Amino acid sequence: MKGSNRILSWAGCLLLASGFHMAVVGAQAALGGDAAGYPNRPIRLITPAAPGGTTDYLARMLAIRLTETWRQQTIVDNRASASGVTAAEITKAAAADGYTLFIGYHQHTVNAAILPKLPYHPVNDFTPITQMTAAGLLLVVHPSHPAKTLKDFVAWSKSTKDPINIGNAGIGSGGHLAGELYKLMTGIKAQQIPYKGAGPALIDLVAGQYQFSFAGLAGALVQVRAGRLRALAVTAPKRLQALSDIPAMAEVLPGFEVVGWYGLLAPPKLPAPLVSKIHAETVAFVKSPEFRKRVENDGAEPIGSDPETFRQFMLADLKKWADVVKRSGAKFE
Repeated sequence: MKGSNRILSWAGCLLLASGFHMAVVGAQAALGGDAAGYPNRPIRLITPAAPGGTTDYLARMLAIRLTETWRQQTIVDNRASASGVTAAEITKAAAADGYTLFIGYHQHTVNAAILPKLPYHPVNDFTPITQMTAAGLLLVVHPSHPAKTLKDFVAWSKSTKDPINIGNAGIGSGGHLAGELYKLMTGIKAQQIPYKGAGPALIDLVAGQYQFSFAGLAGALVQVRAGRLRALAVTAPKRLQALSDIPAMAEVLPGFEVVGWYGLLAPPKLPAPLVSKIHAETVAFVKSPEFRKRVENDGAEPIGSDPETFRQFMLADLKKWADVVKRSGAKFE
């Protein structure tokens, strides 16, 4: 009897252990840790922009690809408010199960440099998946501007006695910070004029209301190709393949670099198997000919980095702009 009781006791322990193991596996699957069964329901892809812009069309292109590949609908959720803070907060608070993803862009790290009470850390409170694209801004002037080249422009800005005004898409925008960096590196004095968006800023530059702007490539190229603005330089570290006739700012001002980026992030602590699966599919899309053709037409370049490289890139971007804001003394509130 004692031997039988011992056997029954061991059997009970094995059953209990087996049951606990199954419960853990079930919990992991419920949390999205089981990549083999992912996805089995719709995915929400949050974008911090209104329909129609660059962020939105990148999100919709990715959503179509994921829907076709995984046979589960990926729904774009536009949350255009508070310079992307609202969309980021929603993402941070979501379950780490792979069913909430976030298309972030350079404003995501810039916000940490200009908003002292940001309710999250833009890198540590998220799971980086991959950097999708990189693009510089475009230094543009009115066609009547005396500077015909970047070298001429730098010389003009240092020597002119007239007041200099720089238009930008809004306080804290990439163009605003690029203007502050230009002021720091050249020592010029200039007044920033913030607009409510890139469109209004470009309209006034076309009308000759101020001297120059560091503008988003997609919108500025439309005006340049129509002959309404003159492009003098890109702020990428080197010339863009699609715009090889336009120099990089660093060719005249070594170290001048402003990179706009788009990337895919997820809520914090997304399980590694899910990170790998989402990363692999997203990078396959970023490396596809259709994606490359679309983004290169807008002067951008596809990237497709690994998660750790993307994380380090964002940390460096955050540090850079925090330093520029501190050194320039620019006010953002």
